[in-house]
Amino acid sequence: MVDGAIDTQSMKILGISAFYHDSAAALLDDGRIVAAAQEERFTRKKHDRDFPSHAIRYCLEAAGCRAADIDMVAFYEKPLLRFDRLLETYLAYAPRGFLQFLKSLPVWLRQKLHLPKEMDDALQGQYQGRYIFIEHHESHAASAFFPSPFDRAAIMTLDGVGEWATASFGTGQGGRIDLSHVIHFPHSLGLLYSAFTYYVGFRVNSGEYKLMGLAPYGEPRFKDLILRELLDLKEDGSFRLNMRYFPYGYRMVMINRAFEKLFEAPARRAETAITQHTMDVAASIQSVTEEIMLRIAKHVHRVTGEKNLVLAGGVALNCVGNGRILRESPFEEIWIQPAAGDAGGALGAALFVWHQLLDRERSTDGRDQQQGSLLGPSFSDPQIKETLDRLDAKYVHFETDQELYRQVADLIGSEKVIGWFQGRMEFGPRALGNRSILGDARSEKMQSVMNLKIKFRESFRPFAPCVLRDKAQDYFDLDPEHESPYMLIVAPVKEDRRLKNQENGQGLKKLDTKRSELPAITHVDYSARIQTVDEQRHPRLFGLMSQFDRRTDCPVVINTSFNIRGEPIVCTPQEAYHCFMATDMDCLVLGNYLLHKDRQAQLQQHHIDRYKGQFSLD
Repeated sequence: MVDGAIDTQSMKILGISAFYHDSAAALLDDGRIVAAAQEERFTRKKHDRDFPSHAIRYCLEAAGCRAADIDMVAFYEKPLLRFDRLLETYLAYAPRGFLQFLKSLPVWLRQKLHLPKEMDDALQGQYQGRYIFIEHHESHAASAFFPSPFDRAAIMTLDGVGEWATASFGTGQGGRIDLSHVIHFPHSLGLLYSAFTYYVGFRVNSGEYKLMGLAPYGEPRFKDLILRELLDLKEDGSFRLNMRYFPYGYRMVMINRAFEKLFEAPARRAETAITQHTMDVAASIQSVTEEIMLRIAKHVHRVTGEKNLVLAGGVALNCVGNGRILRESPFEEIWIQPAAGDAGGALGAALFVWHQLLDRERSTDGRDQQQGSLLGPSFSDPQIKETLDRLDAKYVHFETDQELYRQVADLIGSEKVIGWFQGRMEFGPRALGNRSILGDARSEKMQSVMNLKIKFRESFRPFAPCVLRDKAQDYFDLDPEHESPYMLIVAPVKEDRRLKNQENGQGLKKLDTKRSELPAITHVDYSARIQTVDEQRHPRLFGLMSQFDRRTDCPVVINTSFNIRGEPIVCTPQEAYHCFMATDMDCLVLGNYLLHKDRQAQLQQHHIDRYKGQFSLD
């Protein structure tokens, strides 16, 4: 470089998100996504928010470079703006927010206001370039639009809160994005949903998807109460919350006694019985959330006139709402960033620098640039063999992929539960076929077996189906022109695949009714969170499922993440082996190695100790 000029001929950009939820790092090389990963996968601390030193180290290794080779580092938000919001909020609520202000100030003074030093330390003092700070919702918007398959699209971001913004919309075209409309803190759809997550007894920033899964068991009898008392919702989807019920502006709690009094019951304590009241509350807030998402989407279409929509932010992980936008909004097609939450902000920040700040050209070919979101570490067969030998594991090695696929397809067809570990780890919260647990979707017992004996989680939790892309419309109400490669859209099971049984009970007793030809993946409202599988994005899962389809005439399998409750998705072969040995999984496939549980040495205490205390975590 000369006189501080930036050499854009061969540029590496590192994106970072940290400190609030799911810290992550992502690296671009000449605009191509080389690597991205969440810190939790390396530290084994679920939703780890510490500075992502391990994820950064991985990204550098994946790119074959050192920190000194990085040209620019982008952080996914502007800490000074966030600090400004905190100060103004505490002053607005004074004196009520004073104690919370005193608690938070030391962290800001010690760390968050000194991010360049934090990043210098993580990069071992080797990086000599600039630090760029991108606004939070710009990072979300960039993560949604720039990897999308669209040359132009409307953009919608919804989450808890960034600096000030809690929602935004605008447009993207070519290599530019423009956010024109914003909703500001404290009025937040993400925080509203998190308040109800807390109220029904799940962990905030972790249990929102449980709330969504619980909703179909209840009736939305509190919906009118929410719309009347908790928020003022406009026709365009904009809203204002009634802050009389939400103390999160000045305390580290989401709701107060007035909230509990409004819903005629105290907040449910974690691990206690789930009542019909709990389920009805879940159904009510889910219905309100879907309505807000749909109203905003329709308004965005009216304002922008675009035919395509891209989404990001934590609320974009509400796949039921996404499905309704796809089916009921005027948009022809939608694309959702697979790492829609804060982790994806690391990728968005790097992409924003590349396209928006450096004005680098962007071209589209009808396919997204997310690479199946398989952007994490991978392990070769020799590396897997070394691990298995060190662990004294008993295994069979297959010389060809087709031999392996035939054997595993038969095992799934005989109702065996398979740990499936292949290639690069997924970026984002969903297992997409490389760190997955697979099962037979036709099995009546598979949902309860996998929930209680494999995942050690609540029995009501639904499982998602993987379906071959070209056969999805045979089983689900999904237009043949649409796809859901990242498991972010819920669609109804087709009428001709449903069974005409009478409903058997209410609440959790709904689980006793067999609803379709694929009972293990059909939720109680006849819906399913779909992953469409094609050969380009997820080749090994496609190969296995194609073989399963040939042998069973069924193109659908269960896919759930390779972890147990309270643990991040496994990253390494050793973690996969320990999880396999500590659960009732029948078989484990690591690359082209197959392990049968009944052929292993007796279960060792250290496998149980590895997960001791985890089974009861949210």
